[in-house]
Amino acid sequence: MSLGAPNLDDRRFQDLVDGAKRLVQQQCATWTDHNVSDPGVTLIEAFAWMVEQLSFRLNQVPDRLYVKFLELIGVRLHPATAARAKVTFWLSKNPQEVPVPAGTVVATRRSETEEAIPFTVVEDLVIPQCEVTELGAHRVGGEPYLHKETVRGDRGFHCFSQPPLPDDALLVGLSQKVPNCAVALRFQGPPLGRGVGVTWAPIVWEAYAGDGLWVPCGLERDDTAGLNRPGEIVLHVPPEHVYVSFAGQPTAGWLRGRVYVTADDEAKYQQSPRVDRLEAHTIGGTAYTQQAERVDREVIGIGTGLGGERFRVQRQPVVSVGTPVVLEVSQPESDGSWAAWSRVENFAHSGEDDRHFVFDEVSGEVVLGPTVRLSDGDLKQYGAVPAKGATIRLVSYWTGGGSRGNVGTAEISVLKSSIPYVRAVVNREAARGGYDGEDVGNAKLRGPLLLHTEERAVTKEDYEQLTLRAAPQEVARAYCTATGPDQGVVRVYVVPKAPDHQELTQADLVPDQATFEKIQRYLDLRRLIGTRVMVEPARYQPFTITAVVQARAHANASKLEQDALRALYRYFHPIRGGRDGRGWPFGKAVHVSDVHAALADLPDCEYADPVALHRLHRNRRPTSEGGLLKVEPGVLVLSSGHQLQVRPA
Repeated sequence: MSLGAPNLDDRRFQDLVDGAKRLVQQQCATWTDHNVSDPGVTLIEAFAWMVEQLSFRLNQVPDRLYVKFLELIGVRLHPATAARAKVTFWLSKNPQEVPVPAGTVVATRRSETEEAIPFTVVEDLVIPQCEVTELGAHRVGGEPYLHKETVRGDRGFHCFSQPPLPDDALLVGLSQKVPNCAVALRFQGPPLGRGVGVTWAPIVWEAYAGDGLWVPCGLERDDTAGLNRPGEIVLHVPPEHVYVSFAGQPTAGWLRGRVYVTADDEAKYQQSPRVDRLEAHTIGGTAYTQQAERVDREVIGIGTGLGGERFRVQRQPVVSVGTPVVLEVSQPESDGSWAAWSRVENFAHSGEDDRHFVFDEVSGEVVLGPTVRLSDGDLKQYGAVPAKGATIRLVSYWTGGGSRGNVGTAEISVLKSSIPYVRAVVNREAARGGYDGEDVGNAKLRGPLLLHTEERAVTKEDYEQLTLRAAPQEVARAYCTATGPDQGVVRVYVVPKAPDHQELTQADLVPDQATFEKIQRYLDLRRLIGTRVMVEPARYQPFTITAVVQARAHANASKLEQDALRALYRYFHPIRGGRDGRGWPFGKAVHVSDVHAALADLPDCEYADPVALHRLHRNRRPTSEGGLLKVEPGVLVLSSGHQLQVRPA
């Protein structure tokens, strides 16, 4: 049972007014008109209102003390994070090279009700031009064979075996590497491929990353219908693409189109496509952006020569983007040189000559080393002190962030900076990772948990809480389980913070490798000896819902369908779903009653019947589960592709 905070003054407005009137009767018996129309009563009510405001302020004291206690045990509010998005810059012409410098600003479109949301390119991007220098085929069981005559346009060749076999590949060698670029492959001549559909073909495009590793490319469009006709294929080449020799073949930036295994009832190539001529050129490039603005060389104050100085930055909120924040202090005795100071978590291990500072993103405050009086009366300096009159500045920091940056696909479409030959910009995927700063209420919940774990992982709950502490800006939930005959292997499943758009994919819920490594290092320092910790992405069971929704009278069918879809995705959301809004529980099955509960609050929905649940397999094929979808312990359900039919009243 929690201890209730005392109410230091529980009197309300009417209590104060009634008390004052009783005193009037005792002290001034001749004053008998206590109606609200009396000027004296008006004065009483005015003073009662002011006293109530003072009581309200007084009752905030316990909360303030609670927050101060949290600071004493090391609890700090998590700062806001900036949403990240990959934005493609499409070219209008094909010059030799188009640079997209870091700091380039793109944004969403401004509307009548919402301001534009800016995104900043984080790293320099160079979009080079390329052409085809090598063409060949690599058939199963054989060696790659190049067709120089096809590059010259003399004679064509069949891409695969007759008939095509899984892992047969068409090889395309480019004149240079094109990482993060959009490349158009233009096939000319009459390809002879047969047996596949117009919108789908069992072929995957990959880029060579060296050491025998092929990385999948993103497919923008395929006008050839799976190499069945002349046309253009536009690929998004991954950043791992290199310019090297492949399997003894000449040096090039290699791409390949590989046939993969299909199910028995899916379409297969019956005849290999033929390539008579192939051209390639770069038509765009993809840059990494974040919803934040960089502030460079901001002067935050002048040194006074005293310890414990505090300075605030001008732009807030400050977001953490993974790059270190560096402080610079001018040297008055030199001719304009600056000394770099390093950021630390606290001054516990800082000597009096160590150039250290503490930076709090939530408050935007820079703190320099304090001077502390010890028990024997001596003074000890923790961290160096800037000289009096020294100029203090931050080399750079980022401001912005928050959940508003989690925009949907194709919403970033405005180029705010001027770049030659760029005709359009667009984000192919939704922005993700933007979260508002932590509030005090959540910090109050973390405080007791911090004291409970005491920096040591023993129980299942300890591992889960320490995982959240290891990467608070990247991880939303964690689930721990022990495996092995002696329970000596601990597996921690991680759910990353995901974008706020309604339908999520498994790709949205896989943390990056840096997050895994960060958590692994943190837990290894706190695990018990003999325990092996494995950090993995959470396991998901995709499923879909089919239902007929009965609309109420005068309901808008289209709006009801959208509201119902939104309610279903929200209710089964792995992070914000469930009855308590804290995420669908791990290992919890889905029943048709959960679907009814998700739709119960829709004012235009009468009922839903029939309702069916379908398990989705890797090939996205549904299997009907009737009214109950069971999942294994520790597995999260992931709703996707719901099919609703609205029946009018």
